[in-house]
Amino acid sequence: MIVGVIREIKDDENRVGLLPAGVEALVTAGHTVLAETCCGSGINFEDEDYAAAGAQIVSSAEEVFARCEMVVKVKEPLPQEWPLMRAGQILFTYFHFAASRALTDACLESGAICIAYETVETPDGLLPLLAPMSEVAGRMAVQEGAKYLERAMGGRGILLGGVPGVAPANVVIIGGGMVGTEAAKMAAGLGANVSLFDVSIPRLRYLDDVMPKNVTTLYSTLAAIREKALQADLLIGAVLLKGAKAPTLVPRTVVAQMKKGAVIVDVAVDQGGCIETTHPTTHQNPTYFVDGVLHYGVANMPGAVPHTSTAALTNATLPYVLSLAKKGWKKALKDDAGLRKGLNIVEGKLTYEPLSEEFNIPFVAPESLLG
Repeated sequence: MIVGVIREIKDDENRVGLLPAGVEALVTAGHTVLAETCCGSGINFEDEDYAAAGAQIVSSAEEVFARCEMVVKVKEPLPQEWPLMRAGQILFTYFHFAASRALTDACLESGAICIAYETVETPDGLLPLLAPMSEVAGRMAVQEGAKYLERAMGGRGILLGGVPGVAPANVVIIGGGMVGTEAAKMAAGLGANVSLFDVSIPRLRYLDDVMPKNVTTLYSTLAAIREKALQADLLIGAVLLKGAKAPTLVPRTVVAQMKKGAVIVDVAVDQGGCIETTHPTTHQNPTYFVDGVLHYGVANMPGAVPHTSTAALTNATLPYVLSLAKKGWKKALKDDAGLRKGLNIVEGKLTYEPLSEEFNIPFVAPESLLG
């Protein structure tokens, strides 16, 4: 198979879909890899590194899309890339379709086969290609929140962990999955007073067992979230519904009553956000105020630490890339039920049920397309 990797064009996105080590693995397995020039420059891998691994260096993303049977990316195709997508071509990346009807329509119209990292599952229901970035984003949520709580950054001027004789900050985390767990560990490690919400009692029991004493686990209700949000110095949205839009759990009326200079970091912003007042921002312009509360809404947070996040992501994606390249998408998905759950769109047909419900588009069972 001819596999392509391109330079990401989303604002401040320095990750890359394949490292030279991944190129070498594909070439060793008998595949051809085309790499757009400078695709790895954001993490200091040069064209020479990709060429030494066996890639053919090409001058443009247009050439990669035109020649490759599969394109491996990090972020969803942007509007300027939509015309390049081809019928029958495999696109393997984070899509987060639920956040964009326009992207969904463009991919349907392209005729491409869209396999989304974020909905691939393991047999036990975990999300192996979302997990590494969730770990990074959860830890970064606290790191960024602590920074923006500084007065010079517009925050309340509070040290997250306090000092002897001065109370620590109150950190409220909505969602006890991978993002919320990593955020809670980071915030607790810095000495903050942490409230961690989830709707699963078994998950809360587990978190209660493993978290330090400065983390309080709470069952998630709108009333309980509202009460804690009004006490929060740092509020982190960490809610995930697999492949679907995040629910709004903190309305603007609550944000308006929060402490002035409090900070909101909504990690769910790339799925629409779980806080009504959040919207996507960029690393260049990451924050804005609503009702005196500082909001951080960067939709590709791990892009700020591309060395760490690219290595973590490609460790997880490469086995799937090798399988797709070796078997083709039909056999690879037929053989792997978890990878099959990553199939969102096939040649104009929508094959992921939560998207069908979100956008009222007819659903086609992926099994019916595998032969």
